[in-house]
Amino acid sequence: MMSGSSVADHDEIVHVSALNEYLYCPRRFYYQRYHDEIGTPYELVDGRSKHENAAHRGDWINEQYLCDTSLSLHGKIDIIESEDGVLTPIERKRAESGGYYTNDEIQLAAYCMLLSKAIGEPVNFGYIYLYSTDQRHSVRITEDHRQAVNQIVRKIQTMSVDEIPTLTDNPSKCEACSAREYCMPKETTMLEPDRAHGTGWEGEV
Repeated sequence: MMSGSSVADHDEIVHVSALNEYLYCPRRFYYQRYHDEIGTPYELVDGRSKHENAAHRGDWINEQYLCDTSLSLHGKIDIIESEDGVLTPIERKRAESGGYYTNDEIQLAAYCMLLSKAIGEPVNFGYIYLYSTDQRHSVRITEDHRQAVNQIVRKIQTMSVDEIPTLTDNPSKCEACSAREYCMPKETTMLEPDRAHGTGWEGEV
């Protein structure tokens, strides 16, 4: 039905899910990208299981892969809903908290941008579906969303293995993080206090 632009070198483009990971914690994303030191988290495994067992109903297109070199993005949209000729992407989340976050909106915005490029029409809103509440939330995609997507893509593309990102601004993210034994936030704060300057870890030790 749809096809994105072909690409010769996938190292030059960014997977949409990476935007979410980077926004959550650039430092965690760094270890995941360059050192492959993180085991597959439970949330991802559980999410994959739910995706595989998802019901098919109505005019849905399931797991549509899109790629566009002008956006430097590629990824697989969970569901594209077709209603009266209007195509709308749906991103599904476990979200045990019952809510979604800014990084989820940015991920959805990237899918909207990919879909817009693929069909040659504006895609200005999408849905975030939460398994925990069995509800979906409409998100209007703004120019701020699109600019944020482009900025994060550039940040990811310019990352270097020689430059480890600073510590997170929210130490609570570190409590169950699978990268903690490699990131060592507490030890880094003690031994390299400059790395903790201006972060949530400053003053924690």
